[in-house]
Amino acid sequence: MMPATPTLHYLALGDSYTIGEAVAADQRWPAVLVQRLRRAGVVIDDPRIVAVTGWTTDELAQGMDAASLTSSYDLVTLQIGVNNQYRGRSAGEYRSQFASLLARAVALAGGHAARVVVVSIPDWGVTRFAHEQGRDRARIASELDVYNAIARDETSRAGAHFVDITGISRQYPVLVAGDGLHPSAAQYKLWVDRIAPTVQAALRPSR
Repeated sequence: MMPATPTLHYLALGDSYTIGEAVAADQRWPAVLVQRLRRAGVVIDDPRIVAVTGWTTDELAQGMDAASLTSSYDLVTLQIGVNNQYRGRSAGEYRSQFASLLARAVALAGGHAARVVVVSIPDWGVTRFAHEQGRDRARIASELDVYNAIARDETSRAGAHFVDITGISRQYPVLVAGDGLHPSAAQYKLWVDRIAPTVQAALRPSR
């Protein structure tokens, strides 16, 4: 008899995008990702999500402290920073705090940076909410580009994976939930189309 395939454990760290603000629980992108992985034959638990709408990098760190996490995850995803930009926090502060979060994510993946996948910050400046609020959409885009460049750089340094979904958010600005701000289930599916191949490659046993 063949031994049973061990169940993989997945930790998703983030903010409103990871928790899926304004969509059903099974439409959150981490949940959709797990559904996609299972259809591909991957034996994986439901995601453990440590994310709250509105969290900044330092607040996520505090949330991780409170969650009493252990380094037993086969996959860790990290998507954080939009609220730093929204609150006008500096790029330098973001780099320092993001790098710390990324190091913690690697540790939670048992020290395997290749099992950590960072997802970029979408551009909320293209949404109906930003338009109705009269926000400076060019400035939002520029600042988020800086944040995402920092995240990509730190991810590369750490040896983890970076997946850019920002272009999807800009290409499909109408795919938002009822609040006019957060992505809809349809947009999250497009994100997973982009994220899943990287995750599947990360989860393949090393030879």
